[in-house]
Amino acid sequence: MGSSGLNEGSKRDGTGTKQGGVAEQANGGFVRSVNLRTAIAINMTQMCGIGPFITIPLMVAAFGGPQAILGWVAGALLALSDGLIWAELGAAMPGAGGTYIYLREAFQYRTGRLMPFIFTWTAVLFIPLIMSTGINGLVSYLGYLWPNMTWWQIDLVSFALTGLVLFALYRRIESIGILSNVLFIVMLIAIGTVIVASYTHFNPALAFSYPSGAFTLDSHFWGGLGAGLVIGIYDYLGYNTTAYMGAEVRNPGRAIPWSIIISICGMMLLYLALNIGVMGVVPWQTVAKSSSVASLVLETAWGRGVSSVVTVLILITAFASVFAGLLGGSRVPYNAARDGVFLRQFGKLHPRYHFPHVALIVMCVITALASILPLGTIISILTAVIVIVQALGQVAALTVLRRRQSELKRPYRMWLYPLFSILALVGWVYVFIASGLSGTQFILPIWTNPMAMAIAWTLLGIIAYLLWARFVEHTWPFGPKEIKEEYLEQPEEAEASA
Repeated sequence: MGSSGLNEGSKRDGTGTKQGGVAEQANGGFVRSVNLRTAIAINMTQMCGIGPFITIPLMVAAFGGPQAILGWVAGALLALSDGLIWAELGAAMPGAGGTYIYLREAFQYRTGRLMPFIFTWTAVLFIPLIMSTGINGLVSYLGYLWPNMTWWQIDLVSFALTGLVLFALYRRIESIGILSNVLFIVMLIAIGTVIVASYTHFNPALAFSYPSGAFTLDSHFWGGLGAGLVIGIYDYLGYNTTAYMGAEVRNPGRAIPWSIIISICGMMLLYLALNIGVMGVVPWQTVAKSSSVASLVLETAWGRGVSSVVTVLILITAFASVFAGLLGGSRVPYNAARDGVFLRQFGKLHPRYHFPHVALIVMCVITALASILPLGTIISILTAVIVIVQALGQVAALTVLRRRQSELKRPYRMWLYPLFSILALVGWVYVFIASGLSGTQFILPIWTNPMAMAIAWTLLGIIAYLLWARFVEHTWPFGPKEIKEEYLEQPEEAEASA
């Protein structure tokens, strides 16, 4: 913690505007009604979802034994390292859009609007991809209650579920905050029941029966760790959701950092407890081949009836994850469009409910279409796309902003800077390489390798930006750069008007 400390956020909202202690405080049309408790609930609901219930078999298969817990530990370390970057940037610049704002502020000095444009370009793809894994997993677990579904039934259910998410989000943020807390409780009940069931029938001989050479640092170990880290960081994705919706967070200088840190640590404990518990009930060889491992554990421990009931809770948890992710993700193209860095239609707020309805509808459509792809394919592609612009871009943005905007108010400063920035950089590069290697087992044609697809999509975004900059906005490199240090200017403006 820096000299300012997290507690400074209780005095100001992170943008220099004094807090009045009421939920009605607005920022750019948004209402600051999301408190710390709700922020943690939104993050953890998005992080958990269906993820661990469908990726435990993938993780165990990647490592080849119960040592798969290393994947969740490694994922937590990378998530925490990256999360501290989000914490500092989100507390200092709490607006709608998250990474978009950080890249816009950091790279405007040399490349104008290029970086925020490319990020928005990729975000409109990777955020729905993340959400589509939730829909994909939800339908997979639905197969436990509705076996032998045909392919057209699976696709139809996927589309219907995405439509239900859109309906649930089409309302005021105050109502969503209450619904988020309810879904968070359901998520805790679901994962908690599986954990309790596993430990009532726990067999240490199963949980800790490591195969020979499990911890030998050879090519097999590092290959398994790479594949496991791709899966692990996917399971932690969502710890940054409240940073995306920073304009709606009350007391963001304190709430955003703590919501990120608490969410990551809390989910790591839940994931470890869940993984070890599952290993103590079912042999790891069986776990690696299961398509609904949580239901299998519950049926083994307490019978089919209880298993079916908790499977319903798991389905609700998966729905909650997609709900929370699209809630925060839809704010990204909105903020970019409002600043003239994306299609202007995305910059419209609903006239009655005050949320970015155009962005929400478009991202729900993409989510529905992507949900019919194989799960492993989606995970590999989305992790590769995230690394190039968002993950690596934010590592650089933190350093650039500390130099370019040294006077920026920072309610939270990264602990032990730049240690965690370096760890995040190394970890994300490792994930990018591993996503390409692990992706080959899901996608056969070489030209569709996740690394190649991520690079191609980014290059296509650069071409799109150049066309947009030349013929629409006449901005850099075909016009002047516009330097707007928004969060350096706001404190002075707020104090002058106070």
